[in-house]
Amino acid sequence: MGTQYVRSLCRVAGLILLLVTPRTQPAAIVTALSACPDKPNCVSSQARDPAHAIEAFRFSGTPEEALRRLTVALTSEPRISIVAAQGNYLHAEARSLVFRFVDDVEFLIDSEHGLIQVRSASRIGYSDLGVNRRRVERLRRAFMQAQ
Repeated sequence: MGTQYVRSLCRVAGLILLLVTPRTQPAAIVTALSACPDKPNCVSSQARDPAHAIEAFRFSGTPEEALRRLTVALTSEPRISIVAAQGNYLHAEARSLVFRFVDDVEFLIDSEHGLIQVRSASRIGYSDLGVNRRRVERLRRAFMQAQ
């Protein structure tokens, strides 16, 4: 088996354990993602300004099915790790190939409106040369293909 296959399998197994592990407290309900900073290295479906705005993912069906499809989309991307999944919120980290910079990729499932709000932002630096926007669009395509 290839290394990439094994890594993807481990990510999926980790998420499954995270999702089925009993919690002592109910999952927190997140209602909004953090706002983008005043830098061009962030996109968010909840942003109002055109420089940061990106469309939310649309889904039909159950939130659980949307989360499964989102997990498939995330594991299709290299160097992305899911670090938290609780209630209607999922947080992943994406690492750059060469310098290993970390970008935060967050999702908020709005089951009432059939939307997944998304935010992708670089932790450091000023410009990302469009990396976060392109990543979200790749994830959107992978999400739409995952059925």
